[in-house]
Amino acid sequence: MRTQTDDGYLPALGNRQIQMIAIGGAIGVGLFLGAGGRLAAAGPALVLSYAAAGVAAFFVMRALGELVLYRPVSGSFVEYAGEFIGPWAAFASGWMYWINWAFTGIAELTAIAAYVHYWAPAFPQWLTAVLALTVVMTVNLLSVRLFGELEFWFAMLKVLAISVFLVVGLVLVVFAVGQAGPHNLVSHGGFFPTGFPLVLMSLQSVVFAYASIELVGITAGETARPREVMPKAINGVVWRIAIFYVGSVLLLGMVLPWTSYEAGTSPFVTVFSGMGVPWAADAMNLVVITAALSSCNSGLYATGRILRSMAMKREAPRFAGALSSRHVPIGGIVFTAAMFLAGLVLFYFMPERAFNIATAVASLGVITTWGVLVYCQLRLRRTGHRSDFPMPGTPWTNWLTLAFLALVVLLMPFADADQRLAFYLVPCLFVAIAVGWWRRTVYRRRVPAQAEA
Repeated sequence: MRTQTDDGYLPALGNRQIQMIAIGGAIGVGLFLGAGGRLAAAGPALVLSYAAAGVAAFFVMRALGELVLYRPVSGSFVEYAGEFIGPWAAFASGWMYWINWAFTGIAELTAIAAYVHYWAPAFPQWLTAVLALTVVMTVNLLSVRLFGELEFWFAMLKVLAISVFLVVGLVLVVFAVGQAGPHNLVSHGGFFPTGFPLVLMSLQSVVFAYASIELVGITAGETARPREVMPKAINGVVWRIAIFYVGSVLLLGMVLPWTSYEAGTSPFVTVFSGMGVPWAADAMNLVVITAALSSCNSGLYATGRILRSMAMKREAPRFAGALSSRHVPIGGIVFTAAMFLAGLVLFYFMPERAFNIATAVASLGVITTWGVLVYCQLRLRRTGHRSDFPMPGTPWTNWLTLAFLALVVLLMPFADADQRLAFYLVPCLFVAIAVGWWRRTVYRRRVPAQAEA
């Protein structure tokens, strides 16, 4: 019989599931769907954006690894923010992470609806999104073991799809089949066909593509033998970033001219369809839907635990702290699912822009989370702590990573309309979080005063 943790959870996730969750967290619709539009906008040089963001993601994960081994906890970076920066930082980062997943979920449900529409154009897209949400919410409410098992198979399918593409793409390039060849990187307007600035402007969407790699840290509180499992899972991010992301984008740029890709169409479908494979579009359609379901599934898992951690400190609605008899944070999961559902209104009014707007807003949460992790690791080192799993190059790599994340945000108002909209929401988010923190502070002052009276 498994013994529950101090947080009330059951350590039901094993090494097999953690490894695949770590893999699956780094592969989503940001790559399967979003890479097509980014290639069409930036050209072959997009691979530089993926490489730069990949380096930042690597240092973020190593910072997370050092923090997790210091203190494995299900609240993850929210707990670390509270310890190393202050209670206000835990409050702000927790809600920004929730915003990240709330809008990511909206984007993923939008993608699911659009791709099911490909098969069933007469079926209402809003109903598709609701059904998809119902499935992943049910999985999360039943048990963490079921969540882990489902994510294992979701990740397996995604990895298999990418692996098949890498093998096929490499064969096409090496043997110069059809249009394939390294010449595609420079022969259609050069390596920077639309200019270097557009490569920089793509950084926000590329960062979103890497979003949720930090999910493995949140699983620490429900992982058997975290000090043994976590370093292996986190180290694996390095080669996954290099192969699955940078390698895939590089091959996409060589297999076909960058002008062959377009927004709203999976670049992998474009490649296989160009080969004349009749079932390719259907197969990749299934993979994209699976990737989106996986992301929604992970989002509910992560936010449920983050919200419960915050609710225990009265930094989130009290019901978000509810734990079911199955040791699942039912309150936080239902709260996030309700936001997913409400966010589908965006899809109803702006179906063409909903995905891009949602991912742009979600990126702000991703950047906040990454920044908090890197800074907390820096503060941990300043305490004199020495880890068996140290972040390379600290403190210089910390500051370089933080500078990169700041650059991504500062570039957003100069990009497209959707990124500008997200950037202009920053003051609104700041005010909302500040008001929330003020109310929380006032409440805490009143409670002791009433108790004394």
